[in-house]
Amino acid sequence: MSLLAWVLLITSVAGIGGTGVGAVICCCFRKDSKKTVSLLLSFAGGVMLSVVCFDLIMETLFPSGGSEPANLGLAIIGILMGYGVVALLNYLIDYKTNPEVPHVDSCHPRTADDLDELIHSDHLQVHRGQRSQLFVAGIIMASAIALHNFPEGMIIGAAYAKENMLSIWDGSGWIVALIIGIHNVPEGMAVAVPLMAGGMSRSKAIAVTAASGAPTVLGAFTGYMLGSISPLWHAISLSFASGAMLYVVFGELLPESILMWRSKLPAASMIIGMLLGLVLIYG
Repeated sequence: MSLLAWVLLITSVAGIGGTGVGAVICCCFRKDSKKTVSLLLSFAGGVMLSVVCFDLIMETLFPSGGSEPANLGLAIIGILMGYGVVALLNYLIDYKTNPEVPHVDSCHPRTADDLDELIHSDHLQVHRGQRSQLFVAGIIMASAIALHNFPEGMIIGAAYAKENMLSIWDGSGWIVALIIGIHNVPEGMAVAVPLMAGGMSRSKAIAVTAASGAPTVLGAFTGYMLGSISPLWHAISLSFASGAMLYVVFGELLPESILMWRSKLPAASMIIGMLLGLVLIYG
């Protein structure tokens, strides 16, 4: 099987499998697991940060291993674009879903400082009778997550688009896919909960949720093909992917982790993740 086929397969596991796992978790969800989820998210954020700072950005700046950065301006522009695109998509997700699942009261926080809030189960306890409204919220969330997953797939594809790549285990592509898969689990939970509460069967809710991760595969194909065109396009795709990943880390994983468990341990888990990322990249 070709390298591209392996990349698409790995991306399918990370995108479709990650969101699908989140839906399955909702079927046997435990409310006392928010500390575990907090540590998992911060650990994943630390690994991803290492990959961005010590691999993707470095490869963009020093494509031939020289001592002088070759694409500094391009890297800055690409990072800002990648960050901005994913930030905009996340803003649209919040904008579209908040009106569909109203807040409990005026004092209810807009940030997810509890696992119940992260997957909207607190809303469902109050609005349990509004089945059609919750169903619509789940469909909108699934569509928004599907759109959001395209640039995440580009991250994986760009990480694999190297001229001397001989195996799927070369470089950091598989690490990126693993972290994206972990990141997709709470997103899958956010999609599945309102779908099931809105009347959809568990099996259908899991299928719809998993399908929302399918655009990740298309994004991976796009990122891989763009990165394989030329060294310039490879640098562009890597810098864009780096910016997208930085938003995932600082805009999603770490805030959710720290707000869900106000402790020093999520920060320690992030540091451990960063160190593991260094070992995986240079070990």
